[in-house]
Parts: sequence; structure tokens; C-alpha cells
Amino acid sequence: MLGLCLAMLAACFDGTIVGTIGTVIAQDLNGLGLYSWLATAYMLCETIMIPIAGKLSDIYGRKPLFLIGLALFMAGSVVAGLSTSMEMFIACRAVQGLGGGILIPVATAAVADLYSPRDRARMQGLLGAIFGVGSGIGPLLGGYIAEYISWHWCFYINVPIAIVAVLLTIKKFPSPASDGEVTIDVKGISFLSLFLLDILLLIEFGGSEFEWVSTTSIAMVVIAVVLLVLFVHVERRALNPILAPHLLRNRTVIMGAIFMFIFGIGMMGAMMYANMFAISVIGLTTLEAGEWSLALVAGMMITSISSGFLLNKTGFRPWLIAGPILCFLGLWYLSGMVVDPTMAITPNAVRDAYMGRYLLGNFVFGLGLGCMMAVVMSAVQNSSKPSEMGMTTSSVNLVRSIGATMGTAIFAMIINSKLSDELASFLSADVYASVPHDTGVLNYLTSFISQGMYDVVGGILAAFSNSVDFAFLAGGTILLVLVIVGILFKVQTPEVDEELEAVKRRIEAGEDPESQSTEE
Repeated sequence: MLGLCLAMLAACFDGTIVGTIGTVIAQDLNGLGLYSWLATAYMLCETIMIPIAGKLSDIYGRKPLFLIGLALFMAGSVVAGLSTSMEMFIACRAVQGLGGGILIPVATAAVADLYSPRDRARMQGLLGAIFGVGSGIGPLLGGYIAEYISWHWCFYINVPIAIVAVLLTIKKFPSPASDGEVTIDVKGISFLSLFLLDILLLIEFGGSEFEWVSTTSIAMVVIAVVLLVLFVHVERRALNPILAPHLLRNRTVIMGAIFMFIFGIGMMGAMMYANMFAISVIGLTTLEAGEWSLALVAGMMITSISSGFLLNKTGFRPWLIAGPILCFLGLWYLSGMVVDPTMAITPNAVRDAYMGRYLLGNFVFGLGLGCMMAVVMSAVQNSSKPSEMGMTTSSVNLVRSIGATMGTAIFAMIINSKLSDELASFLSADVYASVPHDTGVLNYLTSFISQGMYDVVGGILAAFSNSVDFAFLAGGTILLVLVIVGILFKVQTPEVDEELEAVKRRIEAGEDPESQSTEE
């Protein structure tokens, strides 16, 4: 379990690390024009690999997939640190993404192999805490390493972590594989990968590289629909489908997928713009913003671990109702950071007024997120067949990853739409016409400051502040809808598994299981 946690930590850490050091790397490698691909290459490969790795781990066992994932992750990390060009670095990020896309679903599914249904929740809570810590401190540690050592060591540091994970897991790793002839759903894998590639690129670059309503976006939507139809057609006839159609009849899996989709939207969207608010409006440095974000990580850790340990006593539903409510309260509290132009340009004024609100809001938001992840994953695993554990686990992880990608795009659309109106009310007509009407306007602040146009600077910061506040409130409202899902959530109970465990214990103790009742 320690080896799984270390692997999960490294994968989550590298998924968000470029948020702090991406600009430094791009400048050093003379590749600012390819900056957006630093995170995109990792995200694409990780998301596409998640369902493939989950299914293959059901066929070949968790151990070989886990070791392959670690090997890819280590190789990508080492060569990324040695990169001499931006193209080389992006290719290494893609290899890291493939490794991370294997490690996350296999580590999560392996919990079901290592622990009985009664104990899984505690371990999933631990993995949920690791996920929050890795995602939250990635930018912070990356900033410290890049500032005091070198950005190259942000990737070399993964090597000793991966080696320790290998040493801890290489000997004993229970991973039952499927019996009989092995069949791989090559067509299904191909169509699903192309579908995910198309839809993720649409989400990532829509509204920036091309307009949402354009020939390019329409073509990508049509391609996605065609690929989805072909994928469904192939899966219905596949002997061993990568995502079996009967998963749609498992209510727990469907509910879990809805939860994790919204979880991904809320977590990544709010984290991204909370940090941007802290840097641009409050005036924190990148490292200070990373330190402040630990409030959210602390909240996630508390409820992730607590839910895992208390789940057998409380049941699933209380956590799945409390989680969305806490998320809403945290984001609602953050939305109250109202900044006027004068306040925005007064040194430390925003920090003094809203430091406590920012930290408390993030902490409560983290408490809400931590209520959901481990609980949902435990519910999904306890309702799944052992032979399909990797497939069901990876399907929920896949939906979470897509939600995280969509969260960034959704929050960007909400903020940019609101920001355009806010800028019109704070700026004069001539200044308004000369600046972008999206978050790109923040890049003009240095120029206006150098010209002594502090009223314009204050107006831009006030407009951005109001826009982020609105996005927080909108995001909280979206998450609050999950209360309804939580009320309706039902989990298939693991009584059969418990009975089998009891029989197994009697056999191991030398007792005759035939002496028990026929029913048992």
C-alpha cells in the first residue's frame, strides 16, 4: 500500500507541477510558442491511457501494468530533465502522461485486491488524501525546486520515489488475472482513444485557438459523434470490451461517474482561478499562492481520511450529501471577496481584508471535495465483479479526468463572459477598446503601471475580482446539484464477499466448510 501511495503521489505531483514552472521551462528551452502543450501533452496521454490500463490490468493482473507504468514514468521524468528543446520536453511529458495514466487506475483498483470490502474505504480515503496532496503541492514544490535548485530537478526527484515504489511492490502484489484465452479489444481501444483525443482537444483549445462556434469546432463535434457511435457498435459485439455496455446498468457506477465528473470540474476549475486571484489581486508571489493553497489540501486530507475510517459506521449517503454542501459553502464564502479599484491598487489592502476569508473558504471547499472521492470509489468497487475491478475503477477515473479538463474550460468561459461586461463598466471606452476582453487583459497591467495609469489598473483588477467571484458562486451552485444525486445514491452491499471471506478463513484454519449450512 505504501508503494501504491508513492506512485500515486508522483503521478499527481507531475500532473500539476508545470503550473508554476512552465514559463521558466519554456523560456529556458526557447519554446514559449508551445507553452500550452506542456500541460496538454500530459493530460491527453494520461486520460487516454486510463481506461486502457484499467482493462489490461483485469486481463494481465495489476503487477505487470503497475511496473510498466512506473517504468514509463521514470523514463519520461529522466529524459524530461535532460531535455534540450521544447519539442523533446513535450514528448517526454507525453510519456510521463502514459505512465501516470497507468499508475492512477491500477493503484486504485489494486486496493480492491489487497483489502476486503469492509476495509477498502479506509485505504481509498488514504489514496484520496494522496491525490489531494499531490495535486495541491505540485505547483508549490515545483516553484521551490525551480527557484533554489533548477527546474530539471523537478523531474529527477521522481526517480528515487519510483525506485522505492518498485522495491515495495515487486515481490508481493496480489493481482488476480482473468482465466482462459486472452482477447484484447483492439478496435474498441482505437475508437475510444480517438474519441477522447478529439473531445479533449476541442475542450482544451476551443475558445482560444479557434472559436466555439466555427467550422473547426463543428467538424470536431461531428467526428466525436461518429467515433462514439462506432465505439458503441464495436463494444456491443466485442468478446472482452474495454468498457462493457452492461456498466450502464450498474446504478452505482453511473452515480459514481456523475459524482467524479462534477468533482473534476469543481476541483480543477476552482483551484486554478483561486490561485490566479491570489497572485493577480491579492498580490501574492507564485510561491506564496502555493503555500496558501495548502488550506484546501488540508481540508481534503481531513475528510478523505475521516470518511474512509468512518464509512462502515455512517454509510455512504451522509458523506455524499455533506460534500456538495460544504463545497458550495466554501465557494460561496470565497465569492464574497469584493474588491473596488482603489482597494486593488493599495498595497496589502486586499491581503489584509481577505486573507482569512481566502484561507477559510479554500479549507471548507477542500473539506467538501474530500467527502466524495474515497467514498465514491469504495462504492463503485464494492458493487463490481472482481474480474472487472480495473475496468469499473478506470471508467470512473476517466470521467473524473475529463471533468477536470472541462472544469478549466467551463470556468474560463464563465469568467471571460463576466469579465467583458465588468471591464466595460470600469474602463473608459477608448481603454476598453484597446485591451482584450478576457483574462489576457492581466498581461497589460505592467504596461499601464509603467505609464502611471493606476486608475486603469484598479479597474482591471476590480473587474477580474468580480468575475472570479461570480465564477465561484456559479461553480458552487453546480456542485450543490449533487445533493440530489447523493440522496438518490444506492450502493450494492458486499454481503456475498463477506461470506466468501468467512469461508476462506475457516478453510485456512483447517475447518471443514461443508459442515456449515447449505445456504452459507
